Amino acid sequence: MFKNNIYKCLGLVLISTAYTACKLPEVAQRAENKNVPAAFSSAQDTISTASIQWRKFFTDPNLVNLIDTALKNNQELNITLQDIEIAKNEIKAKKGELLPSVTYGVGAGLEKVGRYTSSGAGDASTEITPGKEVPEVLPDYRFGLQANWEADIWHKLRNAKKGAVSHYLATVEGKNFVVTNLIAEVANSYYELLAEDNQLDIVKKNIALQTNALELMKIQKQATRVTELAVRKFEAEVLNSKSLEFDIQQNITETENKINFLLGRFPQPIVRDKSSFTDLVPPTVQAGLPSQLLANRPDIKQAELELAAAKLDVKVAKAQFYPSLGISATIGYQAFNPSYLLRTPESLIYSLAGDLAGPLINRNAIKAAYLTANAKQLQAVYDYEKTILNGYIEVANQMSKISNLQKSYDLKSKQVTALTQSIDISNDLFKSARADYFEVLMTQRDALQSKLELIETKKQQLNAVVDIYHALGGGWN
Repeated sequence: MFKNNIYKCLGLVLISTAYTACKLPEVAQRAENKNVPAAFSSAQDTISTASIQWRKFFTDPNLVNLIDTALKNNQELNITLQDIEIAKNEIKAKKGELLPSVTYGVGAGLEKVGRYTSSGAGDASTEITPGKEVPEVLPDYRFGLQANWEADIWHKLRNAKKGAVSHYLATVEGKNFVVTNLIAEVANSYYELLAEDNQLDIVKKNIALQTNALELMKIQKQATRVTELAVRKFEAEVLNSKSLEFDIQQNITETENKINFLLGRFPQPIVRDKSSFTDLVPPTVQAGLPSQLLANRPDIKQAELELAAAKLDVKVAKAQFYPSLGISATIGYQAFNPSYLLRTPESLIYSLAGDLAGPLINRNAIKAAYLTANAKQLQAVYDYEKTILNGYIEVANQMSKISNLQKSYDLKSKQVTALTQSIDISNDLFKSARADYFEVLMTQRDALQSKLELIETKKQQLNAVVDIYHALGGGWN
């Protein structure tokens, strides 16, 4: 009879397990697409600039010192480092769930049972010592150990630990991505600051040139060769340039403070060499192969690891549908008198139990968690593909930008030379009455604008090189 009951229980468990397994919700699965074009252009580079360490890529010692400081003090980077510690602790927590948990307990108490209860009626006649019944209020002293362990039959706990490891590795790659962003942002801001310094010098020189022209107009007015209108026009141009000077000075202050913020410090002057900006030659960049982006860019590797973690989360959620096997054990001592507490085996207590439990009727919460995990896995697939596509397009855009900016810079250099020469020509023509004051004014204005645009183009060239170095995944190693 006893064996038959055991067989019935086992049969019920097997039927429940089979029912649970057969009724899993249907979900849509999708594999990620890792295919990328063979090359960025017709020329196939096998070496990527991303392999160059940032200390060797940036040759300006002042810029190198700024980046060094930023990597030590930047608050966002330090926050990310703490994210790594949090993810590392999560691994330890998941690893601990695989092991049995053991707790200890020490307790004492009093108990008084009703006389007209099964316990009270039985205790009333019991003698604990000859001639002495059990007291109405019975003390209770106990201590012992208790252990609980869940057998990881369906690899639920192991997959959760593997998922935590993937999340941790993704966090490390996230830190590397923050590093590449930080280096690029500091470098771009530094070149922006140098460009503003040079623009300020050009405006100051132009103010001096315009002031001389204004004095010439005043002399010409006294000689009745020009009217008061010409004097006022040149005076207004000088005032406009002086206003532009203060605008650029404000931009310099804001750019300096932007760099100081990235470096995690309060406002202070940024050490830099202002004189060599126009002589800077952007380094030659090799894009390498698009497939190298998968290994070089931290954001792509981070998305790949998050996808791996999402797949494991689906397995963990799926395992919730199956029954779990739990084993518990207790050992200790218990007695109503402290003098009896350590008597063995009289006061020794122990127990060993195993239970198999799983969802059967109401599984809506588990089903919702499973569907959510699957949806997040699909999100991770799309995010991974989007990150690859974004990386490829960023590199392609910057390569095209570098080529076009070089052509633009060459043409603007010739434009600046021509307009600079035209200033002297217009002055000479004006002195010989072969040109009016308006031509002199417009020539000076065009020359100033072309010089400012040339500096802006140089800055864009340097920024494009920094951006493609960042787009290729350089800087974190």
